[in-house]
Formats: sequence, structure tokens, C-alpha cells
Amino acid sequence: MGSAFMPTLSLNLPPGPVITDGAWGTQLQAQGLGAGECPDAWNLTHAGQVETVARAYVEAGSQVILTNTFGANRLRLAAHGLGDRTLEINRAGARISRRAAGDRVKVFASIGPTGRLLAMGETNEAELSAVFEEQARALAAEGVDALLLETFADLDEIRAAIAAAKATGLPVVASLVFDSGPARDRTMMGATPEQAAAAVIAAGADVVGANCGNGIDGFIPICRRLRAATDRPLWLKANAGLPEIVDGRAVYRTSPEYFAARTLDLIKAGATFVGGCCGTSPAFIIAIRQVLQTAKPR
Repeated sequence: MGSAFMPTLSLNLPPGPVITDGAWGTQLQAQGLGAGECPDAWNLTHAGQVETVARAYVEAGSQVILTNTFGANRLRLAAHGLGDRTLEINRAGARISRRAAGDRVKVFASIGPTGRLLAMGETNEAELSAVFEEQARALAAEGVDALLLETFADLDEIRAAIAAAKATGLPVVASLVFDSGPARDRTMMGATPEQAAAAVIAAGADVVGANCGNGIDGFIPICRRLRAATDRPLWLKANAGLPEIVDGRAVYRTSPEYFAARTLDLIKAGATFVGGCCGTSPAFIIAIRQVLQTAKPR
């Protein structure tokens, strides 16, 4: 894993599995983010609370942390009346994570989908290109180490995002969500792990991945299939199980200890970067770090 990773990204990370961070949304909720509130806007209004989340992951042992910019593209922000603050929100988000990271860990800036469907005529390729270029340039201007395109389901949309991200000159991680079909091994648009890997590699992605949509058990076969499809580094961030709705809130039942133990199997299946998505927390990162220190998987 280390030999495949280093030439591709040249980020001076150690060989072997790289520990990323966990969920941001639930952690921001713990800091007071309200239901329906725009998380990305907190980069301007609650920078201290956002930095608290980032620092918690650094202290937990993450070697890579993200930015609070998943929904900070102009189309998503416009729904909150914040489209004209797109650059400001993204640059603030990158600066917050850079402060928390210092010289201890790397920062991969998060870029999520627009929420508009090409197939339904809700957007077009020209608009997508402009939207992703604006966000990618703003994040790159603040000195992040790489761009993470995460939770994408539409191959055409992620191709547009990859092109915009590659234009910055930064390494690009392309991560899709596989949560559809009887085995929950296809994207919402029907792409298999093999089709997704081929598409994002052809578009120029440096790292191929999957996040969200499944618990850790479901990620292991997906990881095996991605590894069989490519020799690129693999980015895997599973949820803490599938959510249950309790009193209007999503509750995740997987424990940090179980998640960490299964992360070893994920690494054996070929994962290069491991962390958590929805429902995970710094406690999950601590558990993963402890398991890796004990097992030292290669």
C-alpha cells in the first residue's frame, strides 16, 4: 500500500494505512448546529466550534482531516441565500482546518455534489463545471494538500468535478456512495464499483474511493471489488452502521471497537486511507489508531 500511495500523491505521508477523520455533521450538531441550518455557513459564524471539531480529530490521531465545505458549492449555498458568499465560506473552511492541522496532519478539502440531477435536466455540464471550478479554486488558494470529491452518485457529475479539481494541480480523491440495489453495491444512478473506478480513473482521479451509504461490513466487499479494478490508492470511509430514526434524529448503533476491528479487514481488502463517515466520531479514530498500533497490518 505504501509503495502505491507515495508516487501517486507525494504528500510525505507514512507508508501503510493512513488514518483519516470521521463524521463532521454529527460533531457540529454536538457543538450546537440546528436542524436545517447550513453547516458550511458556520465557517463564518461559528469558526471556533468548527475548529473544535477539526482539532478533536487531530488529537484523536487522524493523519488527514477534512474541511467543513462539503455543501459549500454555489448551488447548495444558494438554497440558504448564501450563493454570493461561496468564496468566503470555502476559504474560511480551509483556513480553519489548516489552523487545526498545523504541521502535524494533512488537510484534504471536501467537495460534495450539487444536489442537482443532470438526468432530470436540473443542471447542465457547463453549470457544473463553473460551480466546481469556483469551489476548487477557492479551496486550493488556501493551501490545502488535496481535494476530496465525496458522496457522489452520478458519474457525469463527478467527471465534471474531477476536471475542475485537477485544474488546480492538487491531488484528487474521487469517492462515490454505493447504497442502491439488492446488495447495496451500486450508486443511486446504477454504477457498480468496477464501473465507477474505471470512470474516475479515466477522468484523472489520483485516488479512488467510497464513503457513506453502508456500514463497515458492507464496505469490505466493495473495497475488494475496487482493489480488483485498480492499483490506485483506495479511500474508504464507512458509516457507523445504517441509521435508525429516534425522535427525529439519526442514531447509529455500531461501536467504535467493532468498527475498528473490522477496519483491519478493510485494510486487508486493499484500503489505503481509512476513517469514518456518518455516525462516527473522534472515539472511532482513537479505536482505529489503537487497533493499527497493535496489529501493524501491512
